[in-house]
Amino acid sequence: MKASDDAPARPAGSAPQEGRPRSPAMGDTFIRHIALLGFEKRFVPSQHYVYMFLVKWHDLSEKVVYRRFTEIYEFHKMLKEMFPIEAGDINPENRIIPHLPAPRWFDGQRAAESRQGTLTEYYNTLMGLPVKISRCPQLLDFFRVRPDDLKLPTDSQVKKPETYLVPKDGKSSVTDITGPIILQTYRAIADFEKTSSSQMALATGDVVDVVEKSESGWWFCQTKTKRGWVPASYLEPLDSPDEAEDPEPNYEGEPYVTIKAYTAEMEDEMSLQEGEAIEVIHKLLDGWWVVRKDDITGYFPSMYLQKSGQDAAQAHRQIKSRGAPPRRSSIRNAHSIHQRSRKRLSQDTYRRNSVRFLQQRRRQARPGPRSPGSPRGAASDPAREATARGAPAAQRRPYPAPMQREHQAEAGVFRLRPGRLP
Repeated sequence: MKASDDAPARPAGSAPQEGRPRSPAMGDTFIRHIALLGFEKRFVPSQHYVYMFLVKWHDLSEKVVYRRFTEIYEFHKMLKEMFPIEAGDINPENRIIPHLPAPRWFDGQRAAESRQGTLTEYYNTLMGLPVKISRCPQLLDFFRVRPDDLKLPTDSQVKKPETYLVPKDGKSSVTDITGPIILQTYRAIADFEKTSSSQMALATGDVVDVVEKSESGWWFCQTKTKRGWVPASYLEPLDSPDEAEDPEPNYEGEPYVTIKAYTAEMEDEMSLQEGEAIEVIHKLLDGWWVVRKDDITGYFPSMYLQKSGQDAAQAHRQIKSRGAPPRRSSIRNAHSIHQRSRKRLSQDTYRRNSVRFLQQRRRQARPGPRSPGSPRGAASDPAREATARGAPAAQRRPYPAPMQREHQAEAGVFRLRPGRLP
């Protein structure tokens, strides 16, 4: 079997009429979106590879299913038989069903990795086809959850599956994945009752593996017996109360627009109406970001924000499906295994540092005396001039030194510089 585009199993136009699906009626079950999460290398009963898909259904429920590439290819051939015109069997110019390379005789890890981009493009195209194809019963049946999708590795297995996730930027290349992804393990600090079928209930002390960390603050997790979405605020790392992947504040800010109104329930939160323009200065993994409106800062749910100029339809669907996750400070009866609490900057610190940054930016934007050799009409840049004069590093920071010291002091970080005594 060659690794070229498939050949039709029947002559053009000979598909049986009874196999031709009807056009779906309004209100029928359908799939909204199919996302490729990655693939797994399994060793039972023998070594093979399966692709992980996150399937979002008409009712906004989300299910993870696992399919071998040979299954996907057989489904593709069946689809071509059912729709010979759209497959280009009668006239190649009429083809709208995307191409899919055939399996190889010896499929290894490199082949599994390289197919990820092809499969992503294939299903994105397929879901954009007319509803008689994208909502046909055969496609729905192929992506329904099977009993095998719910089976997880047992402790008796000698070798556990290796999971390889698609990079966050969506690019899939063999150079992007160098080894199995070791899923991070977290512990539940309190009981969590699920409110939808796509979520997963937790009991205090439950240990979960995190498959995906969404910016919304909802994480897709799994245990030995179940999978589902969980609020990140209910989870803590096993080795430290702090989330090592939380980024540093960015006081320059990123422009966002609110797509849903929110009324503050705590003093450190911000109330905003739908359609307001704000700046995000700190993206925290629990889904509650620090935003700035003029000189005021506060926490705001990231699910209610959309980057300026982007389509908000998908974000609205997520809001309807799960809503904003709860904040850690609102969880009752939380029990951590760590003696010290999680480090957090106060809103007073955010405000002070934000004001200092904005003041410095305004000063730099004002026209000033030209430095020798600078172009006519160009304002002098104090930071650049300091660098040219060989000024100490403290004078060349992107924002004022007191702001840096305040960050370090509040976070409990104190560093000794070479050549200086405490």
